[in-house]
Amino acid sequence: MNLESSTVTVSQSAEYLFNQLNDVANFEKLMPESTAKFEVLSSNSFVFGLQGMPEIKLVIKESIPNTQLILGAASDKLPFTLTANLQELSNENTTIQLLFEGEFNTMMAMMIKGPISKFIETLVQNMPKL
Repeated sequence: MNLESSTVTVSQSAEYLFNQLNDVANFEKLMPESTAKFEVLSSNSFVFGLQGMPEIKLVIKESIPNTQLILGAASDKLPFTLTANLQELSNENTTIQLLFEGEFNTMMAMMIKGPISKFIETLVQNMPKL
């Protein structure tokens, strides 16, 4: 299952945004209001839980300075990645889009498609808060 957020322009440099996203503690600023739990576990991992959903642990899997950051689920039960693609338009403007890729059975995909689409859209719309 592949999902894409809208593309948002943020009034920051790509370097600034990348550095903010590389600090996993900053993801708390991006979370929806329905976040029941957010905890930094290490410099490259955190766990979060949304009301009514199981907790998910994310780990930074790969980072390409100022252009891409890939987070992945720490558990093999729900294998997925969340990729942030950054494109600097100028020193003060950068576009960012989130891509979600996961391998789920058809039933699971139908159940989670809506909530995950809404979740990644909330994350990207909150990027100006960084």
